[in-house]
Amino acid sequence: MLGLPDAIRACLFDLDGVLTPTAKLHAAAWKQMFDDFLAKWAERTGEPFVPFDPVHDYDKYVDGLPRSDGVRSFLVSRRIELPEGDPNDPPNAETIAGLGNRKNELVLRLIREQGVEPYEGSVRYVKAVRAAGLRCAVVSSSANCRAVLEGAGIADLFDEVADGLVLEREHLKGKPAPDSFVFAARALGVEPEEAAVFEDALAGVAAGRAGAFGFVVGVDRAGQAEALREHGADVVVRDLAELLGQ
Repeated sequence: MLGLPDAIRACLFDLDGVLTPTAKLHAAAWKQMFDDFLAKWAERTGEPFVPFDPVHDYDKYVDGLPRSDGVRSFLVSRRIELPEGDPNDPPNAETIAGLGNRKNELVLRLIREQGVEPYEGSVRYVKAVRAAGLRCAVVSSSANCRAVLEGAGIADLFDEVADGLVLEREHLKGKPAPDSFVFAARALGVEPEEAAVFEDALAGVAAGRAGAFGFVVGVDRAGQAEALREHGADVVVRDLAELLGQ
């Protein structure tokens, strides 16, 4: 009654956009950070100011990627080169690390100001998965994953968390590489073919397919159902509760 193949023994859930609506907060933080930087860049170089698009640019260049990869990916799209910098760079430093730290500062402020409520349908689905005896993990590129889970009151629903801090500690490649999902599956005691991946980001769906996972569920929160299928989703739903009873 979970809409999953019989061989699935574990479920691996992305956080932002699948369990919580924090993807909107991330998009807003990326936009503010990049627009501030691009305005200064345009003033210095004489290039036209073209703001960050919180839909197209977010989906194509930063959604689902580790923070530094997102900064780098977007800047490449604008033909802008910056030094890598150091992870401890201040948020006003014009480096890859500095811009990433500024974005993180902004999203944490938005989370504090607006709070986090999980998707009700996702909570219902995760509880049903656990009741059926399947193990659960969260797989997120965000270094703030545990804080968001605690703030949303759902941390106790998951057996493992593979977040941005784990990626750094274990030297894992971020999405669209499958490394973080493979790590989480094995932490739960299963092989990839025995695990289902739940993702709203194109990079995350691609990671699920690249890792040869047993089932990949695309969660369409942004009207990109066809793109999710093209990137490897076995099924696309608008809410995880749609899978209940299938």
